Amino acid sequence: MFVKDVMVQNQVGLHARPATFFIQKANEFKSSIWIEKEERRVNAKSLLGILSLGIVGGTQIRVIADGPDEQEAVEGLVELVESGFSEEA
Repeated sequence: MFVKDVMVQNQVGLHARPATFFIQKANEFKSSIWIEKEERRVNAKSLLGILSLGIVGGTQIRVIADGPDEQEAVEGLVELVESGFSEEA
């Protein structure tokens, strides 16, 4: 299991469009991947799960992966979140 915390950079957070990018990236990996906000954990490959967390800009989240490419998965997703999903303000 590989775990890393990251701060959501973009202002709107993980709403539908960035969440879709996140899920597409998560689906590139074989590992099971979750996002955790406070005490809630959801499947990072589930749009409804991610949206249900209500993640807004400036929120600290934890990305967790377990599987054959867990470290690569977490680092790739953290990089995507840190990039602000390539959204220019």
